[in-house]
Amino acid sequence: MADLVRRRLRVVVGLTALAELVVLVLVAAWIGLAWTILATLLTSALGSVLLARQGRRALADLRERARSRESAGRELGDAGLVAVGGLLMVLPGFLGDLLGLLCLLPGTRGLVRRALARAVLSRLPDRMRGPVRTRSVRVEEVGDVPGSRSGSTRATPLVIEGEVLRDPDGRPEG
Repeated sequence: MADLVRRRLRVVVGLTALAELVVLVLVAAWIGLAWTILATLLTSALGSVLLARQGRRALADLRERARSRESAGRELGDAGLVAVGGLLMVLPGFLGDLLGLLCLLPGTRGLVRRALARAVLSRLPDRMRGPVRTRSVRVEEVGDVPGSRSGSTRATPLVIEGEVLRDPDGRPEG
């Protein structure tokens, strides 16, 4: 299993490096080598500034959650996306800069978070996914339930009526 993951990681890193190189050559052919180098340096500097700013904000949110003793799942995810986004912005390459910018900006971070959650959940077996939330409505008692242990004519229902709450994609909320 670990060998498969390592092989896939090598392939992804190799293809990403190749794609970055192709984009770098195309941009250099379009605007010139000097401007391409300058743009690469500027995006790295912008990444450093955004990482510092958004990193402080993410850590402040984590501290606030810890102080109020509330769950910090979303804030931890945001801190991780800020760290990955900052790393991608600091490394040279325009594709990484674009993805890093999506991770760093608060307005687009939610899109990345949802895409990652969808990707991870789609690979998990059904039994490992989170609980399905339902909404329940009480029903009247039913009479003369076959197989009733007490032998009475009135018993509580064996089935709870409800509906599965779904997100906009049609998947059960979880």
